[in-house]
Amino acid sequence: AYPERNRLRAGEWGRCADGKPRNDTMYTVVQERDLRTGRSKTATLEGKDHMSGVSFFHVNNEPGQGPEVHTHPYSETFIVLSGEAVITVDGEEIEARKGDIVVAGAGAPHRFRNSGSGGLDIMCIHASPRFETEWLDETLA
Repeated sequence: AYPERNRLRAGEWGRCADGKPRNDTMYTVVQERDLRTGRSKTATLEGKDHMSGVSFFHVNNEPGQGPEVHTHPYSETFIVLSGEAVITVDGEEIEARKGDIVVAGAGAPHRFRNSGSGGLDIMCIHASPRFETEWLDETLA
């Protein structure tokens, strides 16, 4: 673990010994709890704010929950950490469980939902430093 004095919060940059901000810091450290807003169980990291070329959602959904059909101009990789999901990519339903990894290619309409009876813990990795989402009419997917 990192000493508390060296921890950076979302959007923070390192500081020199004299307290002035450093712009040459080569890392950021963020607590996942700091990436949640309000009562949300979803942690959101947009890479551009953290010197990263990728962005992600770490989602914890209840049964039946999940986003509507959408697309991105880049690929999205889903990693099921626990639970069960139906991930729909370009109209194809994929049953995914703990340990499964599904990749939706750039431009492919997709969505996921918790298909199990317990919680779904899923990492949704966007191959972009910023989120770009186009929400689609369900009939188009």
